Amino acid sequence: MFIDLLRSRRSIRKFQERPVEQEKVDLLVEAALRSPSSRGFNPWEFVVVDDPETILRLSRAKSHGASFLAKAPLAIAVCAHTSRSDVWVEDVSIAAIIIHLTATDLGLGSCWVQLRKRAFDETKTAGEYAAEVLGMPDGVEVAVIIGIGYPAQHPAPHQAESLQREKVSVNRYANRE
Repeated sequence: MFIDLLRSRRSIRKFQERPVEQEKVDLLVEAALRSPSSRGFNPWEFVVVDDPETILRLSRAKSHGASFLAKAPLAIAVCAHTSRSDVWVEDVSIAAIIIHLTATDLGLGSCWVQLRKRAFDETKTAGEYAAEVLGMPDGVEVAVIIGIGYPAQHPAPHQAESLQREKVSVNRYANRE
C-alpha cells in the first residue's frame, strides 16, 4: 500500500558504490514526467546526472547540505522555466517528491538538496552555480537536486507516536476534536 511506502521512506545521504541500473533511471524519469502540474503547464525540466565529476561539482553548490551528493551514483536536477507558470515552485516540488517516492519504491534511497533561495557564494546563488555546471539556458532555474542510489544506511522509520497530530485541525483552525 502507498501508506507503507510513506512510512518507510527516509532521507538517505550515504550510498553504496553501485550504479543505478538504466531500467530504474528510466522509471524515475517516467515518474517525474508524469508528475501533476498546475493547468498542465509542466514548467519543469529534469537533468539526469550519472557523471561522477559533474555530481562532485554539484555537491559544491552550497556550503551546507549538498556535500553528500559527492558520493551519490545518480543525481536528478529538478529545474523550471520560471516564466511559464506562476506556481512553478509548487510544480517542481511535486515532481521532486514523486522522484523521492519512486526511488523508495525501487529500493533506492534519496535526499533533496535545496538550491532555490540558497547561496553558492557572495556573488552567486546555488541555483546559478548549478545552472552553469549543467549548461542550463537563461530563464531555467535549478531549484532542487536529488541524490539517488542504493542506501548504505537504513534509518528506522519514523514512529507513529512521533507524528505531530497537534498540527491537525478539524473544520476550523485549532479545533482538535
